[in-house]
Amino acid sequence: MPASGTFGYGTEYGEMVAIERLGAIVTKGVTAVPWSGNPQPRLWETAAGMLNSIGLENIGVDGVLHDKAPMWAEWDVPVIVNIAGHTQEEYRLVAQKLDGVPGVAAIEVNISCPNVEQGGLEFGTNPKVAASLVGEVREATGLPMIVKLSPNVTDISVIARAVVEAGADALCVANTLRGTAIDVASRRFRLGRPVGGLSGPAIKPVALHMVHSVAHSIDVPVIGCGGIATAEDALEFIMAGAAAVQVGTATFTDTRAMVAVIDGIGSYMEREGVVRLDEIRGVI
Repeated sequence: MPASGTFGYGTEYGEMVAIERLGAIVTKGVTAVPWSGNPQPRLWETAAGMLNSIGLENIGVDGVLHDKAPMWAEWDVPVIVNIAGHTQEEYRLVAQKLDGVPGVAAIEVNISCPNVEQGGLEFGTNPKVAASLVGEVREATGLPMIVKLSPNVTDISVIARAVVEAGADALCVANTLRGTAIDVASRRFRLGRPVGGLSGPAIKPVALHMVHSVAHSIDVPVIGCGGIATAEDALEFIMAGAAAVQVGTATFTDTRAMVAVIDGIGSYMEREGVVRLDEIRGVI
């Protein structure tokens, strides 16, 4: 499935990607009211990935309900709506409005975005705060709830256990690492704000380690995310314990990256005589 923020609302890629082949569509972050996002520039390519400072620009939950959900309801692929906010009340409101909406299969609660001044990451670095927010959202919706965790913590397993106890049905591990780039000629930051989120191949070893740690410490499914660009990358995460994977930055350079990963996994299974992925999931 695509990582949130890298595939729009899914509707933008319909003519380029066979979306019905994906396990799910994960939308960009959706908030209680429209957000305009951060000042430009918002993207900077690094030696082994990308810094982004989009700032969760989106049309707001009412816009999603009016413009996007009716199209999702006609798709065969499930749509997972990533939700965000500045306060717990905003998260709760978005979850309530999405509850029971045709076309919305689940929500992914973003408590890990490093690109907003309030909310996001601050909810995901303290286990008590994270659990409180997740509990609030759990009360607001009967939809399956995935919680997207931050790698910008000392021990991600502590946060994982806290949000699972608060009602998370699954976890996504993990979001971007905080990073900075500077233009020495202009003596300015490369992005419109000092800090962005680092994604791509550079963070894969970190994300893989965290998936392994979390998958072996909790009993709910873990979705691996971070630097996955090939079938071999995805298989590493599955062997580490991931139930599914998300592809993000790779899609920016190849819109068919996710389909290529799926095809590559199929080829590996045929070559190795693997009938079901459960045979290799969590083997390490």
